[in-house]
Amino acid sequence: MGVAIRGTGSALPEKILTNFDLEKMVDTSDEWIRQRTGMSERHIGQKETVPSLASAACRRALEKAGKKAEEVELIIVATCTTEMLLPCAACRVQNILGAKDAIAFDINAACGGFLFALNTAHHYIESGACNNALVVGSEVLSEIIDWTDRGTCVLFGDGSGAVYVEKTEEGDGSGIIGMSQGSNGMAGKMLYCRGRVVKGETEPEINSEDLLVHMNGGEVFKFAVRQVPICIRKALDMAGLQPEDIDMYLLHQANSRIIESIAKTLKQDIKKFPMNMEKTGNTSSASIPILLDELNREGKIQKGQKLMLSGFGAGMTFGACALIW
Repeated sequence: MGVAIRGTGSALPEKILTNFDLEKMVDTSDEWIRQRTGMSERHIGQKETVPSLASAACRRALEKAGKKAEEVELIIVATCTTEMLLPCAACRVQNILGAKDAIAFDINAACGGFLFALNTAHHYIESGACNNALVVGSEVLSEIIDWTDRGTCVLFGDGSGAVYVEKTEEGDGSGIIGMSQGSNGMAGKMLYCRGRVVKGETEPEINSEDLLVHMNGGEVFKFAVRQVPICIRKALDMAGLQPEDIDMYLLHQANSRIIESIAKTLKQDIKKFPMNMEKTGNTSSASIPILLDELNREGKIQKGQKLMLSGFGAGMTFGACALIW
């Protein structure tokens, strides 16, 4: 028995914020943003929420898989921007979809969250605890961004991506064949966002700016280009593959220069690394499943192809997943 992706879906807010719009908000330019990030626009939520975007993406994934919400046994939402502390976003998605028999919970591993959630669903299914799952990355990052900080506000966008996964029978030929993940809490200050005040905190009293994203871009860049290739190689080793065996690398859409550096480290053609950040920005946990859905719906992924999904996030967290489509 294995675990395979059977359906993909995604959802983006209607409002689009372009680089030219950002020129009017902070000291930046379209050329500066494009050269350093590869981004030209991003979607920004207005009335959209983490659960509403996640539910829309899930419906499309279920439709693609030919399944009904009532059949879903597990829902995992990866998010770091859910609007409510309780109930969790996954339970709210469960309610919206009407997936009354599903187990539902959230995972917060920031931009690495989708891979952590996919790995968790994989283990649930492999253990026999359930037969299928909806795995979702959903973010409304615009709510925690400092729109006066040109170093971060140009990077992020809102959106959601989902996959429906289910167990496969012996001889199926498709499914997940290698996974790896890890964390480095010692590097947590590279990228952080404070939440509510907790009793026992020893740090000085926080102010409103602490409740927005803070990032050391240079250190995050160095961490990503060093750690992601290591993580990918571990997943390749588990799958018994070499970098050249992978047909397509779907990486977290954080920055085009990061992806280009990873491609060079792995000595692989950049053509194997599709990107859509130009139109979506960095959507954190949603970026990989949004890209996967886009490629799937455009017919760019063929049955039997070998894919590598990989990314990193605040924490710092990192993960990779090798699969046969």
